[in-house]
Amino acid sequence: MSEIIIPVGSFQGMKSQNKSAILNVVRQHGLISRAEIAKLTKLTPPTVTNLVGELIDTKLVVETDLGESTGGRKPILLSINSTAFHVVGVYAGPKKVKAVAATLDGQVITQVEAKYVDNPTGDQFLKALEEVIRQVIKETNTKKGSILGIGVGMHGLVDSEQGISIFAPHLNLRDIPIKAYLKEQFDLPVEVENDIRAQAIGESWFGLGKDIPNFILFRVGTGVGAGIIIDHQLYRGTSYTAGEIGHTTIDINGPKCSCGNYGCLETLVGGTALARRAQQAIRFGKKSILEEMVHGNLELIDGKILFSAAKQNDQVAMDVLEDTGRYLGIGIANLINTLNPSLIILSGGVFGAADFIMSSLSLTVEKRALAKPAQAVSIVISKLGENAIAIGAFTLLLKKIFTPTGLVDGISETINNKFV
Repeated sequence: MSEIIIPVGSFQGMKSQNKSAILNVVRQHGLISRAEIAKLTKLTPPTVTNLVGELIDTKLVVETDLGESTGGRKPILLSINSTAFHVVGVYAGPKKVKAVAATLDGQVITQVEAKYVDNPTGDQFLKALEEVIRQVIKETNTKKGSILGIGVGMHGLVDSEQGISIFAPHLNLRDIPIKAYLKEQFDLPVEVENDIRAQAIGESWFGLGKDIPNFILFRVGTGVGAGIIIDHQLYRGTSYTAGEIGHTTIDINGPKCSCGNYGCLETLVGGTALARRAQQAIRFGKKSILEEMVHGNLELIDGKILFSAAKQNDQVAMDVLEDTGRYLGIGIANLINTLNPSLIILSGGVFGAADFIMSSLSLTVEKRALAKPAQAVSIVISKLGENAIAIGAFTLLLKKIFTPTGLVDGISETINNKFV
């Protein structure tokens, strides 16, 4: 770890950044001595001792078991006091909102979710976020003041600097001041990010992307998008739209997309697209148990029903999923050729049907991606589960606390107000 450079004259900033550096080393190593921290951070032993003392006073760090002696006294080891504080992660999706509370080591302990009212206004949407956050904090049943902040993974276009939802297409909402509203309601630090980019950060801390410098999270849900990690950093793009792979054209004669274009990847691999292809096949005369499963109402066909039919060897369902794998393979091949990642993590409900998708996906990537980058990449399915985006959302807060860019002012003040 390189020595931290602090602007001249910013003593408080230096203390804050060095504290974050020490916290991150303790987090990464689990148990570590003060002497080892000094070696890894290149801070002087007295500086480490003083700052560790402050971190112990604020209860972020605790002294634990004695380490192995190298000839003198056994060193006292330090660890993160992971259960003393909590963070809240929120997934503000197209149809519902979910909030989770977690300890500082990323363990989810409580979750609450709720559906929005039909066609919510901006105020109704913000109120829905507020209510699930209040509920999850209440159900966490923790000491007053243990919540360090709130992270929000919001679908659609997000200005992460200002914490504003620029456009939420599935709710038809624009310019929603999520960060300002939640800060006013809870008096806590708030971080807001696009949902898929938030999950990418979560994957880099707690998922299959941990310790991987260059990878892409590729998520398929109501929409399709990618979270791009380059040299361990999230790439957002000039106007916060990097990763909108769902709006790249796959079929110029394809269906019209919500963005106004035709043949976007999103129109071919989202749940609605899968249902539409199955419905068309049945209406064109193909036999399928899907018709029986929905009692003749083809509008009830969805991804779960398709997967169930495919497991029963229904040809229409298997064909739809195989075609989906091909379309996904084209989109992934484009990402591989453009960004040359070492890892692509797949996420979303459609990959519950991986047995019927991955073969055609892999074959398409093999055919369409350049040989060199295709050989260098691994394609895997996320293991973060149904809370993946909420986990990413609270990781936004953990990243602010633990990475050596300095404790953000709001979090630092929150901790100091409680214990100093």
